[in-house]
Amino acid sequence: MAVHHDQPRRHLGFHLPALRRAGTASESGAVTTAATATSAYALAGLRLVTGFVFLWAFLDKTFGFGYATPSGKGWIDGGSPTKGFLTGVAAGPMESTFHDWAGQGWADWLFMLGLLGIGLALIAGIGLRIAAVAGTLMMAFMWIAEWPPARHLSDGSVSMSTNPFADYHLVYAVVMIALAAAAAGAGTVWGLGKVWARLPFVSRNRWLL
Repeated sequence: MAVHHDQPRRHLGFHLPALRRAGTASESGAVTTAATATSAYALAGLRLVTGFVFLWAFLDKTFGFGYATPSGKGWIDGGSPTKGFLTGVAAGPMESTFHDWAGQGWADWLFMLGLLGIGLALIAGIGLRIAAVAGTLMMAFMWIAEWPPARHLSDGSVSMSTNPFADYHLVYAVVMIALAAAAAGAGTVWGLGKVWARLPFVSRNRWLL
């Protein structure tokens, strides 16, 4: 009888730690899955908001909705999307160059197509690597145009720069680079990233993700 009573105890003593380990692993996996899902949604939200910044800039400058671009002075009305901004450059090593570019047809088209392409790519969740390269280049030029390191403008007035390096152009560039680093993963939630990645020409050319 003693043998029969000992066997269940040995049996239970052998298996209980394994059950505890299995339970801990299961709980850990559930927490990891939940964290991954939360991160995916946060990344998707960041992507959409950033995309809307670029897309709205294109729409406002095109149609003159009365925000940054006055009504009746949009691109569609004959206004120049680059003239006001580039003419107003008053600091930095490319000040005179930007003045020469202001209002040029090629500059207007490049700027507007860049805003549209980057905005649509981010919102759709496709071509994030190309969008990151184009967006970072655009933000670099705009950073140079505003030239945050300057304390004073060329006319001697205070620049009102709040930081000599980190401004919103830099933030947008870092956001786009981060989204591109996630590639298709950043576009699968609330986006077409998964469908885009399955296209034959995209699967053969991963830089299109």
